[in-house]
Amino acid sequence: MDFSSALPTFVITLREGVEAALVVGIVLACLRKAKQSQLNSWVYAGVVAGLVASALVGVLLGGVSQALSKSNSPYAPVMETLLEGIFSVIAIAMLSWMLIWMTKQARFLKAQVEGSLTDALNQNANAGWGVFSLIFIAVLREGFETVLFIVAKFEQGLIPALGAISGIVVAVLIGVGLFKWGVKINIRLFFQVMGILLLFIVAGLVVSAMGHFDATVATLSKMDRKSASLCFYYERFAKEASCILGPMVWNTTKVLPQDKFPGLLLNALFGYTDRLYRVQAIAYVLFLVSIGGIYLNSLKGRPQVAAAKDKSVQNTISSGQE
Repeated sequence: MDFSSALPTFVITLREGVEAALVVGIVLACLRKAKQSQLNSWVYAGVVAGLVASALVGVLLGGVSQALSKSNSPYAPVMETLLEGIFSVIAIAMLSWMLIWMTKQARFLKAQVEGSLTDALNQNANAGWGVFSLIFIAVLREGFETVLFIVAKFEQGLIPALGAISGIVVAVLIGVGLFKWGVKINIRLFFQVMGILLLFIVAGLVVSAMGHFDATVATLSKMDRKSASLCFYYERFAKEASCILGPMVWNTTKVLPQDKFPGLLLNALFGYTDRLYRVQAIAYVLFLVSIGGIYLNSLKGRPQVAAAKDKSVQNTISSGQE
């Protein structure tokens, strides 16, 4: 059994899970400091509800995709690759937004959580529901990106889901280690490394998405003569051209096939393909230059702010252990 497809979802869920674990830990520490520990059960209920809601969204989207792709319609093969491409684009957009926006907002994490928690506690009778809503939204927000990524990879079966579950387990262990066992890690460095890995994973998803759309047009052109003109690259500009992705940039099927190790691992993590076409290569580079440039720029020039955030979070962790 090939478990390489579980690695991307493991990385994504681990990063998002640790961020959710920080939110949960900060809330628990603040509740303890405010002598409101009786509301802890609402925190745990919010975590469980957020995980269940994320899983249900994944099952729903995956079920719809499978139903459409396996229908008796003659266009079922077209729908399958088209849906894979659409979900890939949505996952790219969501993960890119999360990577950039959340990196910029991370320095305000503790203040935002404490502000929301204060508002919830001020509701008196509805304080429990306020705490529950805060945690539920935090967990659901982090889980939704992973769900979209898994759905975009639904042709790979349940293996990506196993990676997501493993990421959640490790994230929980890290959260417990931070807030219960006093384990110290460089939070800023952790998110930077995970962010760079995630950047290349999403860039690989860009290549895969382009491949799905190319396969969709190619299949449609074979089924419908009127759609044959959609393959404007096919045998017109190059001998080894794709349908809409242009001529082939490289063919490494004999040197580094994507269905055998280590190509299999590179394909799962970074979207490596042994048949890369011009449009895919251009899209890959443009994504890394644009989104990668914005992300890396957000990490520069803020060592004091980042250090202050780390110290603030660590102080909250320490208060939660007292």
